[in-house]
Amino acid sequence: MFKILVVEDDKNTRKLMCAVLKQHGFQIYDAADGMEALQVMEKEHVDLVVLDLMMPKMDGYELTRQLRQTWENLPILMVTAKQESADKRKGFLVGTDDYMTKPVDEEEMVLRIKALLRRAKIANEHKLTVGKTILDYDALTVSREDIIITLPPKEFYLLFKLLSYPNMIFTRIQLMDEIWGMESETDDRTLNVHINRLRDRFKDFPEFEIVTVRGLGYKAVKKG
Repeated sequence: MFKILVVEDDKNTRKLMCAVLKQHGFQIYDAADGMEALQVMEKEHVDLVVLDLMMPKMDGYELTRQLRQTWENLPILMVTAKQESADKRKGFLVGTDDYMTKPVDEEEMVLRIKALLRRAKIANEHKLTVGKTILDYDALTVSREDIIITLPPKEFYLLFKLLSYPNMIFTRIQLMDEIWGMESETDDRTLNVHINRLRDRFKDFPEFEIVTVRGLGYKAVKKG
């Protein structure tokens, strides 16, 4: 059973989030602010943290910074009423893994948590399996039966990202920020070239395909 820590200063919101997650089979710890959260983390093993941004004593940014100092690979989902891109960017820069804005859609929250937990497991194992296809993060290889393909780093990271979240749509900006970095001057053309190369390399692989979602971005779709 996965253990989740919910950090939220609003009592009613905290109770609701805890109740929803318990219904989905998670074991829940809760805290009203960042200081309480750190106390819980010192005593209990936690698999994932859901935290509010605006809290007394210690806000979500500072809590994330402190969590990252000790728990480098702990999945963190930041939840906030702030919707400005600058706030989201700051959240990712301090170390959060995902970001949701209030009011929180309960079903989406559960799906995001499951995706983060799955991603954490993949990161620990450093391998991702899709049918007979295996992506080895350390070796930058994609193998299927007797075929082994070594990819350039950016191509591999792009494919690994898409296949880690099948059917999830990633905008071009999201992919460029994550794969090339927020300060990079990479444009759409570079991303399109990498996507087209991946499609060409794996056109005969029956397990997946990379689909363009017009006006939005790309997603990986499992086949068969």
